[in-house]
Amino acid sequence: MKQRPSRLRRLDGALADLPLDEPMLLTELDGFLTGILVCPDQIPAGEWMQSVWGADDSGVAPFEDPFDVQWFIDAVTARQAEIARDLDRGKLQPIFDIDERNGDVLWELWIDGFAEAMDLRPDGWSGLAAGDDADAADAVSRMTLLIAVARNESALDSVEINALQEQAPSEIAAIVQRLYVARPRGQTGLPIASTRPAQTRIGRNDPCSCGSGKKSKRCCGGA
Repeated sequence: MKQRPSRLRRLDGALADLPLDEPMLLTELDGFLTGILVCPDQIPAGEWMQSVWGADDSGVAPFEDPFDVQWFIDAVTARQAEIARDLDRGKLQPIFDIDERNGDVLWELWIDGFAEAMDLRPDGWSGLAAGDDADAADAVSRMTLLIAVARNESALDSVEINALQEQAPSEIAAIVQRLYVARPRGQTGLPIASTRPAQTRIGRNDPCSCGSGKKSKRCCGGA
């Protein structure tokens, strides 16, 4: 299997190191970012980024160092910008994992990420599926079917599932391209650059944010 660029390997490692029970894998992130880009509704970057790093409603990023926060944001948004450029050229290149034992494309993990992005705006996707754009509605239907197969929730028989699984890797790019064309004009899905890093967690031995001069664990952090 061809080795991925170092920037993507580093991002993959950063995802794996997130303090979550089940952090996103790189291929899942790729599907998620693609889903954000082609979503019929614009999703603020601050909202979907929390889904990536698992921050709670407070928006606190799971990093001790603000520089790590900014690096992570930059790495994620750089990959999303790359996906957007590929979509503009009509040449989407999803990041799929490969089963090293038999060479099978593990497209299901990518689809899991795309489905998570869809879950952020279910009404928007339902509206697109029921809208007047027949091609967009069919693309949503095909993507929904792939999600159901990946989750073992489809009503297809084993022969139909096997046939779909074989064509899924190539079909995914075509489906996404159709959804990209159907987006409202002027929508990019890309985050607005910010010079202010996201809030980071205060270590228990760091000075308390209240300004008392005490260590956090001896002040507000010990409450």
